[in-house]
Amino acid sequence: MLVTFAIAFGALAGLLLPRAVYKLAVPAGESWRTQCPAGHPAQSWLGLPHCKNCTTENRTTPRARRRYGPSAPAVALITIPMCGVLAWRTGPRPELAVWLLITPILVLLALVDVTVHRLPDILTLPLTAATLLLLGTAALFPNAGGSWPTAAGSALALGGGYFCLFLISPRSLGFGDVKLAVALGAMLGWYGWHTLALGAIAGQLLAAAFGLGLMALHRAHAKSAIPYSPFLICGTVVAMIAR
Repeated sequence: MLVTFAIAFGALAGLLLPRAVYKLAVPAGESWRTQCPAGHPAQSWLGLPHCKNCTTENRTTPRARRRYGPSAPAVALITIPMCGVLAWRTGPRPELAVWLLITPILVLLALVDVTVHRLPDILTLPLTAATLLLLGTAALFPNAGGSWPTAAGSALALGGGYFCLFLISPRSLGFGDVKLAVALGAMLGWYGWHTLALGAIAGQLLAAAFGLGLMALHRAHAKSAIPYSPFLICGTVVAMIAR
């Protein structure tokens, strides 16, 4: 039942995220998009990025051309397995609600990062606060499967570690990744320091493997910038499953 609910939740979230991805995938210095590609006022934050004004003005235009942003089915193919696997691994514990609420935000951040190589503060900062607050609430339940003090300490540890990496090599790691690492550190630390270590290592290995693969295909070089957050997030999920 839990896995089925999580899969349904992931499907719904995947269908609602594309419009938010389109609106937030803007260059640094801009907050978010307020118009569709044709210049009409953008619709609400959640839903398919489909402009009704474009459809009304030009009914002869193929439907595919009236859409913009990422494909909703493609986004759902990301959110569905993440929610399902986390539900299967976590079981009927209060932290599962936290993971399900956070997963769509993590997917949204990863998609924005892949599109424009940045992580907007409008997502990363509230995510950190919400993660710590929600985990603190989950810790109040008797069947909680983790530790809030360890989660808070791990958030500081991983965030501090990535901040040091940012100071050493700001070209290869953005400050948005540092902010994201704080929230991911809390998620990993909920299950202990060993899960934190596994998640940090897994994220680095995945990013390195991707970079080496691009270099082997001659699609990048040693100094090429790659979106880092998808690998941090994947490493976190892998560690939470393998713990």
